[in-house]
Amino acid sequence: MKKGLLLVFASLLFVTVSCKKELNTPAKYGEMTFKEREFKFGLIKKGSTVEHVFKFKNTGDTDLVIKDAKGSCGCTIPEYPKKPVKPGDSSEIKVSFNSKGKRGKQKKVVTIFANTEKGAEKIMIRAIIDMDEQEQANHEEAKKVFKNLK
Repeated sequence: MKKGLLLVFASLLFVTVSCKKELNTPAKYGEMTFKEREFKFGLIKKGSTVEHVFKFKNTGDTDLVIKDAKGSCGCTIPEYPKKPVKPGDSSEIKVSFNSKGKRGKQKKVVTIFANTEKGAEKIMIRAIIDMDEQEQANHEEAKKVFKNLK
């Protein structure tokens, strides 16, 4: 009986020690190092679609695999590489922004889901949508009305 308990105890000790070694093995991740994480289009014409290409390098220890990328609204569409990016290699993500129905200052975020340490990376675009002729006329009229109220 004592030999049986000793054998069980020794087995458990062996399993615990061998599992602990596996837990201490550092995980390998892809790492996205961007040349820029934010791009400002500046003033753009209402209803136009603009694009920007974000370039990045995999500075991680293993292949970078992008599982998905999503814009913060339907007006922002990212295109990302579907094949793994090897350590040391570069690639890009193209972001298209459609300003139809938008006005004023815009800030859109693209979230990239990948095998990085954080699991998700973010890039951002900004734009200011110019007023069309009717909006400009309405704006000038409103300024006159408010000036007369003073």
